[in-house]
Amino acid sequence: MSTDAEFADARHIPPIPPQPPRRPVPTGTPEPDGDPLTTVLRRVPAEPPVPAPGMPATPNPARPVPPRPTVPPPAAPPVPPPAAGAQPPSRPDRAPGPPAPAEPAAPTPPPTGRPAAFRDTAAFHLANSRQAWSDARERGAGSGPGAPPAPRHPAATGPSGAPGSEPSRTAAELPPQVPWPPTAPPHGGVAPAPGAPAMPRHPSGRRPGPRLLGAAACLVLGIGLIGGAAAGSWLTDEADAAPPTAAATFAKGRDVWHNTPVDRLFPRTVNGLGAGPGGADRTWTRIAVAPDSGCTGAYDPKLAAALARAGCTRLLRATYADATRSGVITVGAQITKADQPAMMALNTRFSTKSLGNRTDLLPLPYAAKGTPAEDFGRPQRASWTVRILTDIPVVVYAVSGFADGRVVTEPQPAEAAVRPGTTTAPAESGLGHDAKGLADRIGTDFRRAAGSPTQTTEAPS
Repeated sequence: MSTDAEFADARHIPPIPPQPPRRPVPTGTPEPDGDPLTTVLRRVPAEPPVPAPGMPATPNPARPVPPRPTVPPPAAPPVPPPAAGAQPPSRPDRAPGPPAPAEPAAPTPPPTGRPAAFRDTAAFHLANSRQAWSDARERGAGSGPGAPPAPRHPAATGPSGAPGSEPSRTAAELPPQVPWPPTAPPHGGVAPAPGAPAMPRHPSGRRPGPRLLGAAACLVLGIGLIGGAAAGSWLTDEADAAPPTAAATFAKGRDVWHNTPVDRLFPRTVNGLGAGPGGADRTWTRIAVAPDSGCTGAYDPKLAAALARAGCTRLLRATYADATRSGVITVGAQITKADQPAMMALNTRFSTKSLGNRTDLLPLPYAAKGTPAEDFGRPQRASWTVRILTDIPVVVYAVSGFADGRVVTEPQPAEAAVRPGTTTAPAESGLGHDAKGLADRIGTDFRRAAGSPTQTTEAPS
């Protein structure tokens, strides 16, 4: 029973025409195979044409004419209208048929399409034949190779389907099928072997031009040059970071006088932490720098004779004043011509024979005009020291005196004036500490300029 007949009110159901009797299927008409609907709904043969009155009927030898019905179907009793306030009767399983006609009705030709009387029967058969339809479609769809799978829920063929069945959809309502991506045609050249992988080709279909190859070669060459320069710089830095040998340091120390700025060898200000009497800090300021020259006239005759064995390449001198401007100090550095064994022998001779403590081996001061050291001469020398460096060919000395030009009758070596408890004028005034502290600092600057890795300690002369 259809959905409209199930939920409609029986009072408003239009009369249904009587169903024609089922005609037998001719024996000569073959039934189509593979269509599950033919097992449920069979095709109704066309009605032979009715001859006009007065014309003899021409029988069709191929299709026999079935007998027409003579007895009409029994009429259903009329349904009385419900009383006011009464409950409507329950819906019958089928709609009541029309009242029986008083006399036999003339037969009507069958409709060309599906009549409205068959909608209940079609819905019923379609609901019951759903499983048979799906199984037959699946068997027919999977029979051939490459056949598409059959739909699991076929659409109903009639305008109204069974309850719970899916509505039919037209081709425009179906979702669009995504086409497969087109396959690129093979190259017109040599065809690849079956099963061989496709060889990639240049996007433009041509080989790279000479400009592209040249640019790639330049890029590779540039990267190689940069990498080589970086590797060379790294190796050079590693070589520079390695400690130099004693021979290399000694050879470099011979050239520091013209390869190093004067402010590095003789700084403008020198701070002596704990270099004064009693561990006090001292500060010395440079007031004059002498032009580089030879060693002639720079020493007393006996000191010049003692240093003559080492030779003289250059003599550098500078004069400093202490923070109170009461003392002046001249510092000198003699670049010798001797090798390292000769410098070690000279240091041993000065240490063992105490040549640095003799008052007749005093170095001369540098008295620059217009400075606090203008009156600093031979009589004003109060303390001194001489250092023979063994790791570089340099002899460092320092001599100190009073800035007011007073005469010192008993000069004292710096190593003796810095001893605790000494009450001499050079010791109490700190002139011995000034000479020793400046000589140590200038010797360290020369060693640092030559790249000496260690601080060599020589015996005081």
